[in-house]
Amino acid sequence: MIYIKPGVQAHLSIPDHNVLGPGLLRGLIRKAGLTVGDFTRLLAM
Repeated sequence: MIYIKPGVQAHLSIPDHNVLGPGLLRGLIRKAGLTVGDFTRLLAM
């Protein structure tokens, strides 16, 4: 799956798997410009 946000240069390509490895997930979080804490807070919303 490829996610694109207008006005943002980074595009995220996320594998369509049931489980993502911790290294892959951490890399995607970083590429999105978030910290792990930011990501965790967004999940809790």
